[in-house]
Amino acid sequence: MNETSMKKSLRLGFIGLGIMGRPMVERLLSLGWRVTVWNLEAEMAQPALNAGAKWANSPREVRENSDVVMICVLDAKAVENCCFGKGGLAFANDGAGILVDFSTMNPDSTISLAHKLQEKTDMAWIDAPISGGPEPAAEGKLTLMAGGRVDAFERVKPILADLASNVTLMGPLSSGQAAKVINQAIVGTCYTLMAEVLAISRASGIDAAHLPACLEGGLADSVILQRIFPQMEQRAFDPPKSFARQLNKDMQNLKRFCHELDLDLPLINAAIVRYSEFLAQGNEFSDSASISRLYE
Repeated sequence: MNETSMKKSLRLGFIGLGIMGRPMVERLLSLGWRVTVWNLEAEMAQPALNAGAKWANSPREVRENSDVVMICVLDAKAVENCCFGKGGLAFANDGAGILVDFSTMNPDSTISLAHKLQEKTDMAWIDAPISGGPEPAAEGKLTLMAGGRVDAFERVKPILADLASNVTLMGPLSSGQAAKVINQAIVGTCYTLMAEVLAISRASGIDAAHLPACLEGGLADSVILQRIFPQMEQRAFDPPKSFARQLNKDMQNLKRFCHELDLDLPLINAAIVRYSEFLAQGNEFSDSASISRLYE
């Protein structure tokens, strides 16, 4: 089946229209996919509906009107509610046989929820956490790390390829979440590092705005240096590109995962503590990069 035929034949469902979910849905619609959506706060669905999405009154209705269902919500509890809460996916009469979960959670939670859903339905579960942010989501340039059955992954791969420029099946169920834990270890630690580097730059008297260009191409260069450091230096935190509560949630998952692996990682532990301190000051809905304010 060619791509055009697939877009005409496959009906997509999408649950969760937040900072990441909304641009992902709008991207799919712009490329010709048919998408039925649901969001806990119905008013947040209007931009997607304006772009051509169809509304469903529950996750159950999303599944009944789709061949593939995708979820992009905050955490394991939210995913569980979408699957097993009132009007959940598990109670659909029929419908989608594949669930793609873009949410980030502990690998053990993915395994538990997937097995519970498979006891009640015939849905294959693909864990497919994403990295990149709202702008890459709108442009189809996300990075996506997946876990699950090869046959199910191959069926949804054309959909994922329209959302992400880098799509990798890392192994069986929960392998995507394990890769995302590692991703967030790098991200959370480097956000904290960028905040401290900015503090050094300002204290030393150099022009911090020139630092990314100065270090470009050297061993210290990175996407975070080129994208996040300037955001911190310019204090460009409104509107938020991502919420600090989400990165803090991921850092807490990382803490649990390292404990389960019996690892003592002092550098990562220090970054986890800093994010907890930042959240404790009431910054749940601040931009993740605004942790640099701890050093001002």
